[in-house]
Amino acid sequence: MSLFADTTYEGARSILGPFLRDLGANAFHVGLIAGLGEMFAASLRLFSGRFADRTRAYWAITIFGYTVNLIAVPALAFVGSWQIAALLVILERMGKSLRGPARDVLLSHATSVVGHGWGFGLHAAFDQAGAVLGPLFVAAAVARTNHFGPAFLWLAVPALAALAALLVARSMHPTQGAIEPAQIRQPLPNVFWIYVAAAGLLACGVVDFPLLAYHFQNAELVRPATIPLLYAGAMAINGVAALLFGMLFDRHGILVLSLGIVVSLFALPLGFLGGPTSIIASVVCWGAGMGAQDACLRSGISKIVSMNKRGAAFGAFSAVYGVMWFVGSATMGILYDHSVTALVTFGMVVQLAAAAMFLWLRKKTFQNSKSSEN
Repeated sequence: MSLFADTTYEGARSILGPFLRDLGANAFHVGLIAGLGEMFAASLRLFSGRFADRTRAYWAITIFGYTVNLIAVPALAFVGSWQIAALLVILERMGKSLRGPARDVLLSHATSVVGHGWGFGLHAAFDQAGAVLGPLFVAAAVARTNHFGPAFLWLAVPALAALAALLVARSMHPTQGAIEPAQIRQPLPNVFWIYVAAAGLLACGVVDFPLLAYHFQNAELVRPATIPLLYAGAMAINGVAALLFGMLFDRHGILVLSLGIVVSLFALPLGFLGGPTSIIASVVCWGAGMGAQDACLRSGISKIVSMNKRGAAFGAFSAVYGVMWFVGSATMGILYDHSVTALVTFGMVVQLAAAAMFLWLRKKTFQNSKSSEN
C-alpha cells in the first residue's frame, strides 16, 4: 500500500512546481502552497489521532484518507488555474494527515508480531521505493506529451493500486487495531512527552535536502542535472538504512536511533564545509540518518504507549515533528545567508542534544515496553 501511495505522492510532488508555474503561479505562490500543505499534514494529525482513538475506526479512517489521495491527485490533470490546483494539493495533504495516525496504529499492532523496528523499517523501505519510482513514472508520462498536466491522470493507476492493497489487507485482518473492552483507558505517559520533545529537537536540527541541494548549486559543486540523481540515491540509501536500523532497533532499542543521529549530523560539515569530493558522503549520511528516523521513531512510540492511546500519540508526535522541522528549516535558511559555519554548528549541536535525550530515554522506553504491548 505504501509503495503505491508514495509512488502517487512523490510522482506528483516531482512536477508540482513547474506545473503550478505553467498555471501562472510565481515562486512565492509555490512556496506558500507547499508550506501550507505540509503544515496541514503535520498539525491536523494531532486531532485526527485523537479522533481515531475515540472512534476506533482505524480501518475506515485509513481507507477514507487514501480515497482522498485517489481523488485529489488525478484531478490535478483537469484544473485550469493555480488556485484550484492549490486547493487540491492542500486537500491531498489533509487526507494524509487524517489517515496517518490511524494507519500507524494498524502498523504498530501488526509490527508487535514481527518486531516494531523491522516492521516500520520495511514500511519505510517501501515508502522510499515509491519515492524513487514515482518521479520515474511521471517522467515517462511527461515525455509522452511534453506537458505536466496529463501525468497526474496517470498517477490514478498507483493510487488505485494503493487503495486495492489496503482493501485486501482489511479483508484479511478486519480486527487489526481492535482494543479489548476491558483495557483501561489511561492518559499518555510522561515519558512520551519527553520522547516527543527529543524528536522535535531532532527535527529542528536535521537539514532539509532542498537547502543542501541549494548549496550544492550555489557553490557550483555539481552540475544541475546531478542534483536529482543525488536525491534519488539518498532515497535508496534511506530505504536500505531503514531496514538495517529497524533490525538493530529490535535487538538494541532506542540506542540505535542515537547512533543514527550521529551518522546524520555528519551530513552538515561534509555538505556545507567540504568540497566536491565530500558531497557523496554527505548525501549518504543524510539518507542513512533519515532511514534511522523512519525505522526507529515510530517504533519507540509503540514501545512506550499502549494500544488504546497510540492514535493520539502518533498524531501528537507527527504534529510536533512537522512544526519543529519547519522551524529548523527556516532557521537554517536564515543562518545560511549569514554564516554557513553557524548553520553547521546549530544543526550539529541540536542533533547531539537530541541524541543525548534519546540515550537518557533508553532505560525509560525499556521499562515501558512490556505494558505498551497490552
